[in-house]
Amino acid sequence: MKTDTIAAIATGLSSAGISIIRISGENAIKIVDKIFCAKRENFRLEDAGTHTLHYGIIRENRGEKKEQSLLDEVLVSVMRAPNTYTRENIVEVNCHGGIVVTKKILDEVIRAGARLAEPGEFTKRAFLNGRIDLSQAEAVSDIIQAKNNMALKNSVGQLKGNMYKEISELRQQILSDMAFIEAALDDPEHISLEGFARKLNTNIEVWQRRVRKLLKTAESGRLIKEGIRTVILGKPNAGKSSLLNFMLGENRAIVTDIAGTTRDILEENIILNGISLNIVDTAGIRWTKDTVERIGVDKAKQAAKDADLILFVVDSSVRLDENDGEILKSIAGKRVIVLLNKMDLPGMVNKTDMEQFLNNFGDGCSEKNNWNMICTSTKVGEGLEELENKITEMFFGGELNFNDEIYVTNIRHRIALEETNKSLGQVLESIQMGMPEDFYSIDLMNAYRELGSILGEEVDEDLINTIFREFCMGK
Repeated sequence: MKTDTIAAIATGLSSAGISIIRISGENAIKIVDKIFCAKRENFRLEDAGTHTLHYGIIRENRGEKKEQSLLDEVLVSVMRAPNTYTRENIVEVNCHGGIVVTKKILDEVIRAGARLAEPGEFTKRAFLNGRIDLSQAEAVSDIIQAKNNMALKNSVGQLKGNMYKEISELRQQILSDMAFIEAALDDPEHISLEGFARKLNTNIEVWQRRVRKLLKTAESGRLIKEGIRTVILGKPNAGKSSLLNFMLGENRAIVTDIAGTTRDILEENIILNGISLNIVDTAGIRWTKDTVERIGVDKAKQAAKDADLILFVVDSSVRLDENDGEILKSIAGKRVIVLLNKMDLPGMVNKTDMEQFLNNFGDGCSEKNNWNMICTSTKVGEGLEELENKITEMFFGGELNFNDEIYVTNIRHRIALEETNKSLGQVLESIQMGMPEDFYSIDLMNAYRELGSILGEEVDEDLINTIFREFCMGK
């Protein structure tokens, strides 16, 4: 592990009220002392107590202090190890938020003896120094990148140690049974394994239920973290772009009475009832000789294949036709909300007509759990609140509040839990086959290690480096 002193700009590099340059390492205080002049006479940072704030100026680190030029007026916070984020000495220089002055102060800190930190290196040091486990370190990155309140709450819970406590408890229980097996095999005269297989079988069933409960949250966790990929489909002029504009609250997509106005896909992100929707507005789907429009139609169909949710916009003021049928066939098996739009106009299609059409063209795809129907008018805003509630119900059972419930949002965690469940299942098979107890330990150890990888206790250096490279600078 590197023990040199690192420095980076911890705030966004832009014109702002303040900027913060963070320095961490054994010599952090000594390095900043070279360029900091306190307003208090004869005061040095090296004499400062921990978690204290000091007013002064930063000067260029060249020649005698009286010859150095002033860079900025600052507040410097001193935090001494081990009660810091990295468990090292940390100094933070709070300067004015100009881009030039912030960079100049960072340059002076590096010139005084620090080096530029790598992405995520502060958090990496916190992990390597035992301040946090790997799941908590990943939660730090997730908090920074959170797109909605749900993602933020879940990441904060993980940072508090929700995942750590659950995984640690499971590992401890597995370890206890492994230790008993090893002790009994080493000292069979005093420790008996009689009846242990039945007890272990019961324990594993409990462990698997807990692991599977976590795995059941993985899909919702992905949607919480990444957002629901929502694709708006329909024939030309059905009101798809008007729907997008209404949901965004601004005229983002061009809307005209001319069919085929939208030629390419348009992607936007909105927050709906605390959920992120990654919305894709598409070209109207119909048969056309126009080459450019045909490319747009192909892109729309491809977007539908990758969607978590389809909003199928139907113009209720015109009759259904083979183009609507073609759309239905292309989205079989998907979660779909059918929007009977333009209800402010004289209607040609009602819910009964649409349900009959689904039976004729939907090829059995209108399953109750996956398909819903809402009457809307994007012109007057009718049905849009019902749409928001329906999306929440379809993906989160209508309930967005969770009390410290753990959602698995990290694919690395999901894979480790799947492998854990597999290894525990193999132990059950060994018990059912009447295998000797020492066979149990092999798969129990695999489960123990897989759970440990979530916390960073069973991972190699390459994986650690890969994880922290994805962090932003200064964190």
